[in-house]
Amino acid sequence: MEAATLGCSHFPTPIARSSSFTTQSRPFSPLELTRTSLKVKPPPTFSARASAAGGGDSVVTLLDYGAGNVRSVRNAIRFLGFDIRDVQTSEDIVNAKRLIFPGVGAFAAAMDVLNRNGLAEALCSYIESDRPFLGICLGLQLLFESSEEKGPGLGLIPGVVGRFDSSHGCRVPHIGWNALQIKDDSEILDDVGNRHVYFVHSYRAIPSDDNKEWISSTCDYGEKFIASVRRGNVHAVQFHPEKNVGLSILRRFLYPKSASKKPVQGKASKLAKRVIACLDVRTNDKGDLVVTKGDQYDVREHTKENEVRNLGKPVELAGQYYLDGADEVSFLNITGFRAFPLDDLPMLQILRYTSENVFVPLTVGGGIRDFTDGHGRYYSSLEVASEYFRSGADKISIGSDAVYAAEEFLKTGVKTGKSSLEQISRVYGNQAVVVSIDPRRVYLRNPDDVKFKAIRTRNPGPNGEEYAWYQCTVNGGREGRPIGAYELAKAVEELGAGEILLNCIDCDGQGKGFDIDLIQMISDAVSIPVIASSGAGAVEHFSEVFTKTNASAALAAGIFHRKEVPIQSVKEHLLKEGIE
Repeated sequence: MEAATLGCSHFPTPIARSSSFTTQSRPFSPLELTRTSLKVKPPPTFSARASAAGGGDSVVTLLDYGAGNVRSVRNAIRFLGFDIRDVQTSEDIVNAKRLIFPGVGAFAAAMDVLNRNGLAEALCSYIESDRPFLGICLGLQLLFESSEEKGPGLGLIPGVVGRFDSSHGCRVPHIGWNALQIKDDSEILDDVGNRHVYFVHSYRAIPSDDNKEWISSTCDYGEKFIASVRRGNVHAVQFHPEKNVGLSILRRFLYPKSASKKPVQGKASKLAKRVIACLDVRTNDKGDLVVTKGDQYDVREHTKENEVRNLGKPVELAGQYYLDGADEVSFLNITGFRAFPLDDLPMLQILRYTSENVFVPLTVGGGIRDFTDGHGRYYSSLEVASEYFRSGADKISIGSDAVYAAEEFLKTGVKTGKSSLEQISRVYGNQAVVVSIDPRRVYLRNPDDVKFKAIRTRNPGPNGEEYAWYQCTVNGGREGRPIGAYELAKAVEELGAGEILLNCIDCDGQGKGFDIDLIQMISDAVSIPVIASSGAGAVEHFSEVFTKTNASAALAAGIFHRKEVPIQSVKEHLLKEGIE
């Protein structure tokens, strides 16, 4: 990859997905690097900083009201050569030369923050004066008159923001890489080149005669919705411009007078199936944080030393998978760090390093629950999730805690609002919450032998059994629970999950393909996206799961870590099979 150069007619370009790294100097403070004895070393990183074109003001004013992952936007802005000034008062908005408003979470809560801090009026005045503005995600929705999610908006654009209708055949939330229909005068979208951009949202605005003059692009997802708006110097996008191809959009906003290069043309036409790289992270016996991989959840080598299987360093592997074309990267923390104060958790350092240069969505799971550290301080699951989001996670994944919440909900029929799943979903939106399900196949001769959903299997059991149910487990698959995967999936959707990561202990590490029976059952049962996991061993397994089930994404780990199946080979195979 060539490092970006900058002169009067050049500007930083988005990261090229190649195989080489260059170095960027933005080290963590000594305090952050020496908090724990665990060895987390800063990774090699990509080229990044440059001064603004022409030597002008290189400061972006950022309106961060404290919800969700704004770190990825911060990292993208810095990557493109700008410094950041945070909005503290309305005067900061008034004095801004360029303003970016990334919004995540609930519509009403965001408006409440703006109004309570006296920012709404200043924001309206800034936009109405046609000054450089970029709203992102909720930062677009808040420009409209109101939302079905409750409450009035800023009222600058006619229309009401409403929830996607799953009866139109789409899964809600809308998560993943989709195509745009771009108008000729869109300006900041000129470099997209018919490639996919990343969406993650449950609410959208619909085009109408009243707002058509604002619309710069639309997207199809069960219905046509507004993907971006533009009027003069005012822009807003429903998707995330800090993710991969979207960096070209952020760059065009920050460098509006720079000459546009001919964009790389893609073939995006609809929501794409996602290929996700997963990294199981834990400490080995020497105290190093390593990526490992289990064989039916057993991560130790079958040797005399019985050491933890070491497949690489987490930050470096994540960076390589980004360059290789992964659509998302998922970290699973499989070591407990309960003695650590919250801000010392090693996984937070991994997220911070990774998010500086990996511009695809990052999910982190493991240990997101209430806990008390070694000093006796209590942390709620919401505090833990908030720290992960602030450190660079786009989504968090909940496992065992979601199982217990679902069991209680099915027993009582009452949503208490107190579970980690409900709390995090309420504050950050269900699109930010993944529930990881770890079931084990239990064969049956008769489907009526259990009270849980049982299915006829493609492959009979060891004693010729034709049926099976899938018993959910907790604590890394070590403890079975009295709840089936079908019942759990339905319950967590009701409690606020926005996506399901569906594992299968029987298939894990076997390389014989995904459990099609299980994935078909669950993806047909819920209206939220389902990620297929466990068992991939060949490129054909990805096309099989996408053609035989309604899975929205497929995840793999070991075959990527061991370089048995490169990510690009999976992508090429899917393209050949006609799967976008």
